[in-house]
Amino acid sequence: MPRERFAPDDPREWLNRARSNLAQASVRLPEVYLEDLCFQAQQAAEKAIKAVFIARKTPFPYVHDLARLLTLLEEAGETVPEALRSAARLSRFAVEPRYPGFGRPVSEEEYQALLGVAREVVRWAEQRVAELLS
Repeated sequence: MPRERFAPDDPREWLNRARSNLAQASVRLPEVYLEDLCFQAQQAAEKAIKAVFIARKTPFPYVHDLARLLTLLEEAGETVPEALRSAARLSRFAVEPRYPGFGRPVSEEEYQALLGVAREVVRWAEQRVAELLS
């Protein structure tokens, strides 16, 4: 069941959406391609990062490039843990899996690794947003 809903400009709503995408990325169904689950993982990470921008009251571009977003956060004064740099690997899933033939199939090992990265990004963003809002 979804958490309490907030206004679209509230970082807590962006985190709600990130958690929703992360939950979808974690559910394995026989007919679902791993690339589609990686798309949901990418969306979770992207929305979580953007929640930090919103909590900092820092504008952000509506792009899917997670490396760029993390760099922009750093330029705005945010300390981004080095471990989050691997989130850049998720960026290709923002567009590729939407249509047949644009990307290569994802292995189970890659899926698990990317899901772990998305979880780490969401955890970090939850902590930073809580700190920024307190």
